[in-house]
Amino acid sequence: MLAIRLQRNGRKGLPLYRIVVQEAQRHPLSGRIVAQVGTYNPHTKATNVNKEVAQKYLDNGAQPSTRVVRILRAEGVKLPRWVDEGVKKTVAPKHADKLRKNQSREEVASAEEESAEVEKAE
Repeated sequence: MLAIRLQRNGRKGLPLYRIVVQEAQRHPLSGRIVAQVGTYNPHTKATNVNKEVAQKYLDNGAQPSTRVVRILRAEGVKLPRWVDEGVKKTVAPKHADKLRKNQSREEVASAEEESAEVEKAE
């Protein structure tokens, strides 16, 4: 099975990515690619995608990674219905009840007064 994924290039601290078609079982850095579809620069958000080649491999069943799906959609490539969109992650804060924005003003004021009294005592 083929996968369309990002292959990291560039130097330390300044990554540049190639959008490549590769066997799914291979490691992205193995160097053995089927075709290069485009490039992506995460610093400038510049993308360069060969739409015809990308469409050909998508029509033949190549699985794009979630980041590549976003890049291809932004470039206007028509994605098949079976392509998974990916799930938007939401992070719930730990101990949400202790956050200042979730407490009433009276509780916040009393907590600040108690901390000020403790500092004076020391």
